[in-house]
Amino acid sequence: MKFLSGFIALVGPPNVGKSTLLNLILGRKIAIVTPKPQTTRKRILGILHGDGFQMIFVDTPGIHKTKSTLHKSMVSSAQSAFGEVDIMAVMIEMPRPNPAELDMIVAQLKRSKKPSVLIINKIDKGPRQNLLPIINTVKNRHPFKSIHPVSALSGEGMERLLEELKKMLRPGPAFFGPDTTTDQSEPFMISEMIREKIYLRTRQELPYSTAVTVSHIEEDPEKKLLAVSARIHVETESQKAILIGKGGTMIKNIGRDARKEMEIFFGLHVYLDLTVGVSKHWTKNPKVLRKLGY
Repeated sequence: MKFLSGFIALVGPPNVGKSTLLNLILGRKIAIVTPKPQTTRKRILGILHGDGFQMIFVDTPGIHKTKSTLHKSMVSSAQSAFGEVDIMAVMIEMPRPNPAELDMIVAQLKRSKKPSVLIINKIDKGPRQNLLPIINTVKNRHPFKSIHPVSALSGEGMERLLEELKKMLRPGPAFFGPDTTTDQSEPFMISEMIREKIYLRTRQELPYSTAVTVSHIEEDPEKKLLAVSARIHVETESQKAILIGKGGTMIKNIGRDARKEMEIFFGLHVYLDLTVGVSKHWTKNPKVLRKLGY
């Protein structure tokens, strides 16, 4: 039997559960998840290994209309996936089955001419009798190869989805070794863990005005210790004050939460040196965006 492989893009509007789905497929957390939209800022690769096949999933930022320089960069990253993968897995959610962004996505699907499936996530969030009308509606939008109602939280519908995706793979090489589940670097994974805790701990616009860079990582195998230095970038002094919190309470809580996550991920004790600095209007400055990795 020939080995099968392929790159599969997970695309859709913001906050439909793409990262949650990727984590479920891989059986481990490699993409951060929060209730807030536009959490994912960069494409993240997740590799699923199977008997005679390899699926490389590309988790993308949510596609949406925006004027923000940062969000334009995010959407551009998602849209470029249309030309770089073999299969498109378009994702919507049952509570919002006909988002405005779907027109943008379907238009790009038609241009790319890539084989595609539609995933209707969060089927546990609404009456099941609504599913058939939703399926009938989306069938008329685009000739998807198949439509899959799923719950990325419970795993319902996932077996059928993965079976269908496997059928769509083509003969090809194993692009990654059997022990690799993502292509992301340690600094990126650490910065994402910290950013997730910022999203979960802070409110309103503050999470969207933060970026995280990692300046130092050092492992001490004898002490089973990982020492990390990281910096949170905000746009204004007032945001910095909020993020630090009264008596440093907020930054301590974020640091503690992130450290616990890192210790689970790396299986080591973690010492985290976390600071906050102001990079004025970084979300609007292309030069600073590039410096921060966007």
